[in-house]
Amino acid sequence: MIKMSKMHKRVVLALSAALPLGSAFAQEAVQPAPSANAGELQTVTVTAQRRSENIRDVPVSVTALRGEKLDVLVSGGEDIRLLAGKLPSLNVESSNGRTFPRFYIRGYGNTDFNTFASQPVSLIYDDVVQENPILKGFPIFDLQNVEVLRGPQGTLFGRNTPAGVVKFESEKPNLKRVEGYYNASVATHNTINVDGAVNVPLSNEWAMRFSTLRQHRDDYVDNYADLAQTQLRNQLDGYNEHAERIQLLYKPASGPFSALFNVHQRTTSGSARLFRANLIKKGTNDIADGLDLDRIVTNAQNYQDLKTRGANVRLSWDLGDYKLYSVTGYEQIADYNSRGDIDGGIPAGPGFIPFQVETASKIEDLKQYSQEVRIESEYNAPLNWQAGVYWFDESATGGSDNFNSTTGARTSRLFSRQDNTAWALFGSATYKVSSVFDVRGGVRYTKDKKDFATVVNENVVQIGDTSVGTSKAKVSWDLSGTYKLTPDVNVYGRVATGFRAPSIAAASASVPITVADAETITSVEAGIKADLFDRRGRVAFSVYDYTVKDQQLTVVGGNSNVNRLINADKTKGRGVELDVEAAISPSLRVTGSTSYNYTQIRDASLSVNRCGSCTITDPINAANRVVIDGNMLPQAPRWIVNATARWSMPVADGEVFVFTDWSYRTKINFFLYEAAEFTGKPLTEGGLRLGYTWANGKYEAAVFGRNILDERRITGAIDFNNLTGFTNEPRTWGVQFKGNF
Repeated sequence: MIKMSKMHKRVVLALSAALPLGSAFAQEAVQPAPSANAGELQTVTVTAQRRSENIRDVPVSVTALRGEKLDVLVSGGEDIRLLAGKLPSLNVESSNGRTFPRFYIRGYGNTDFNTFASQPVSLIYDDVVQENPILKGFPIFDLQNVEVLRGPQGTLFGRNTPAGVVKFESEKPNLKRVEGYYNASVATHNTINVDGAVNVPLSNEWAMRFSTLRQHRDDYVDNYADLAQTQLRNQLDGYNEHAERIQLLYKPASGPFSALFNVHQRTTSGSARLFRANLIKKGTNDIADGLDLDRIVTNAQNYQDLKTRGANVRLSWDLGDYKLYSVTGYEQIADYNSRGDIDGGIPAGPGFIPFQVETASKIEDLKQYSQEVRIESEYNAPLNWQAGVYWFDESATGGSDNFNSTTGARTSRLFSRQDNTAWALFGSATYKVSSVFDVRGGVRYTKDKKDFATVVNENVVQIGDTSVGTSKAKVSWDLSGTYKLTPDVNVYGRVATGFRAPSIAAASASVPITVADAETITSVEAGIKADLFDRRGRVAFSVYDYTVKDQQLTVVGGNSNVNRLINADKTKGRGVELDVEAAISPSLRVTGSTSYNYTQIRDASLSVNRCGSCTITDPINAANRVVIDGNMLPQAPRWIVNATARWSMPVADGEVFVFTDWSYRTKINFFLYEAAEFTGKPLTEGGLRLGYTWANGKYEAAVFGRNILDERRITGAIDFNNLTGFTNEPRTWGVQFKGNF
C-alpha cells in the first residue's frame, strides 16, 4: 500500500473527525457480500456516466441503494414514495396516491398535477426514460440497484434532467444456472407483499428471467357517509397491485453481439388519495383536534385504476476498441382513472365546506417510443469517449371529469391531446492527464417540440385558444476533474448545465391553456470520496450551488381546482451532502447520510392568488395577491437525515440479526406561498427488523415494523377554502419469509 503524505493523512483524519460514525448519516445501504479480506466493504459499482465504474471515481454526487436496505424499505408493501427522505436530497410525494409520483432532488422539483406534467427529475428504468409521471410509479421488485444522480445530467441523459436522475436497473438473466428467490410478508390491515424471480438458462446462448410482484391491503378506513354517523366500515384506502417482467438474454460464447429483451406490465386498483376536509387546525399546521385518521366523511366515489405495459430491446456489439449499443423502448398507459372527493367532505361538513367537488383524472391512451444508439471507445490510452443519437416520441390523450356528488352523474369533461417529439446528439470524453488526474467533458444538442389541443369539451366554457404549440432547442454541457489524493481518496469538481423543455397545462373552466417556457440550470459542485481505515469505512461529501433561470412553477387551487404554469425569473439553490458507511466489527455495520438544501425563489414581480381561509405569512400586494419572492421551493426540506445499523450474532447454523433504519426531514411548504396551515411539520420515520438467517443465507425469517413511532403528519394539501389535506402512511407490523434457490 502506498504511504500517504503528512498532508493527505491530515485531510483524511480531519474528515473522519468531523464526521464521526456515531452521528454521521449515509445511505449506500448495501449489506455487502464477503470481500477478499474479512471486514472490508464491498466495492460499489455504478453506471452514472453510462459506464460501469467504482462509485469513488465518478465525479458526480451519486448514491447507490440495493440489497438488504432496499428489501427492508419495500417489506411493508409501500409504493415508490417509500424512497422519500431515505437518500440525501431526495423527496418523493403524490396527491394521487400510489400513482403519479413527483420527485425532488436538492429541493428542485415540480408540484404540477396536470395529466401532461413534466418534471426536472428524470426516472430511467432499464435505460429507458419514463417521461409521464404515471409511468414513474412502476413498482420496486427484483432490482439490481437504484442510483440517485444529483445535479444536472443533461449531457448523457438529456432534457428534463436539470435536477438529476433516479436510475433503476433490473436483475438480468444469466446463463449459469437455474436460480431465483421468493419473498412473502403479511402485515397490518392484511397487507400482503409477495414477489419473486426465477432465472432459467434455455441453452448455451439463451436465458430467461421471470419476475413478479403481488401487493394487497384491505380497506381499513371507515366512511361516515353523513354526520348522523351512518357508518360504512372498512371501505377505503386499500389497494391491489401486480406487476410482471420477463427478460430474455441472448449471449453467444463467441462473437461480438448480445441482446436483452424486456417485456413488463403493471395493473393497479384500489382507493385514490383520501382528502380530508378541515384536516388542518386553523392557524397551525397541526392535525385538527379530535380527528380520527381511521375514519373519513365523504359522499363521493373513490377509486383508482391503472394499467401500463411496455417493452425494450437492448443490443450491444463488442468491436474491440469500440462498443456499440442500441436501446429501443416502448411504454404505454392503456388506462388510467383516478376519482375522488377533492373537497374532502359533504355539504354538512366536517366543518365548513364551501362547495362540492368530485373529480377524476383520466388518460385514455398514452404511447411513448424512444431510441438511442451510442458508441463508446475502449482504448488502452489516455483518451476515451462516447457519442450517440437519441429520439423520443410521445402521444397522450387524457384530461379530467367533474361529477355531481349527489347523483354520481358526470357534469363536465375536458380532454386534451399532446404530441411530443424530441431528438438529440451527444458526446462525452475522458482524458487521463496523469496517473492521478482525469478530466471529463460533454455536450448535447436537443430539439424538443410539443403540440397541444383540446379534443373533447362537454359543458366547459373554455377560455382562450383551444390549441397551442411550442418548440425549443438547447445545448447542455458539463466539465469535471478528478484528482487522486491517494489511491483511496479522490477529490472532484464539476460544472454542468441542463434544461427542461417547455411544458403545457390543460385549460379548465377557470384558466386557459398555459405554457411555461424552457428552464435552464447552471450548477457548480465539488466533493471528496474516500475509502477509509483499510476499506472498513467509506465517505462521500459534496457541496453545490445552482441557479435556475425561468424555472417552471405550478400555481394550484385558490377558489377552484385549477392548475396553471408560470415562470420565475430565477431560483437559487445551495447545500451539502454526506454519505458514510462503516464496518465497525464483523457483526456490526452502520450507514448514515445527511443533506442540507437551501432554495429560494428570486422574482420581485411574481405573485399568486391567495387562499380563502388560511393564515398567509407572506407579504400581500395592492392587488390582494401573495408575493412569493424569497420563498423556498415547495416540498423542499432543508435537512434530510438517515441512519441504519445492522448487528448479527451466530446461532446454530445461521445468525440472528437486528436491522434498524431511521429517516428525518425538516418542515416543508406545500405551495408557492407560505401559510401557517400549509407547512408540513418535521417527520421522523423508523423501521425495525428482527430476523434469523440460515443455510448460508439461503433462508430468512423476520418480524418487522415500519413507521414504528406511528408519527402521522400532514404531507400535502388541497388549496381550497376548507383546509383539506392528506397524511403519510400509518404504522405497520408484519412477518416476512424469503428464500433463494
